[in-house]
Amino acid sequence: MIPKKQLEEIKEELVECQNPFFFFHDDMDGLCSFLLLYRFKGEGTWHMVKQRPFIEERFAGFVPEDCDKVFVLDIATMAPEFVKNIKKPVVWIDHHTPQKIPGVKYFNPRIKHPKEYTPVSAICYSALKEDLLIGAIGTTGDLSPQPYLKKFFKEYAGLVGKHRDLFELTFETKFGKLIRILEMNLKGKTADIKKALVIFSRTKDFTAFLEPKTKDEKFVYERYERVIKDYESTLKEAYQIKGDPFIFKYQEGDITFGSDLGREIPYRIPGKKMYIIYREKSGRMLCSLRSHKINLVKFLENALTKVEGYGGGHPVAVGCNINKDDFEKFLELARNASQDVS
Repeated sequence: MIPKKQLEEIKEELVECQNPFFFFHDDMDGLCSFLLLYRFKGEGTWHMVKQRPFIEERFAGFVPEDCDKVFVLDIATMAPEFVKNIKKPVVWIDHHTPQKIPGVKYFNPRIKHPKEYTPVSAICYSALKEDLLIGAIGTTGDLSPQPYLKKFFKEYAGLVGKHRDLFELTFETKFGKLIRILEMNLKGKTADIKKALVIFSRTKDFTAFLEPKTKDEKFVYERYERVIKDYESTLKEAYQIKGDPFIFKYQEGDITFGSDLGREIPYRIPGKKMYIIYREKSGRMLCSLRSHKINLVKFLENALTKVEGYGGGHPVAVGCNINKDDFEKFLELARNASQDVS
């Protein structure tokens, strides 16, 4: 965790602005980081960054003229030109490999502790101390144990039962179903996603999505039911795959499930040294990698010196985009890395 003084600075940055704009990544950590800040402030507009966690120069066009501060949450990289173009204060809270961008107020626990893994939602909750359930959803969705989960287990015992393992919480409890409801609503048509985000930003009790009664609650739950059906069909196909590394190609469609499959497959099919879940799109292979035996950041850094592509993430989970022509070489590197692990 970043120092207490920096947590106070984050809160102060939020309190002092009048009309903030939020960029956040399209996963549970990014979503919950945004919800924690937005619901605390009660003001502002936003843009969810899908797929590649990169604030490009063109993103300056999303920032309205009357915005007085930009918050960037759970986004790994940023183009310096973005900051130059918007000419507004930028507060960037992240937990990926530290970056240096001039003109940005940057908070990242890995600056002083390179091996630390603290989700951005944990940083935001620790700074604001509001919306415990949202803080718990963000950090559990990112599979990261945090001290405040003990308080969450007491206050929301009915959602978690006796489960404390993060994978069991995610896949075996009502709390895990709630996480899935939010996750599946970040997929699909842009208009539906935007409507769901507005509902999330205004919802007083997120547990109501488990037993929906209002029109908004039913909208969210019915979208979840439609998307989860496709997801579970895709997951069922993965059960037929053998071998280590575990290599699973799923079919491209309107909705992508790479990161979701990357989290659940190691739980359902344990014991593999490396998991590679990928889909093909426009001559590229979009991959989600998982491992608890291989440092995937180091593996990917080495692989990208030998194949054309880009990507990044954390030691146990990375995403990457590989040129189709280089993909067999990439898989060969993965097999060699797996063989080197006893």
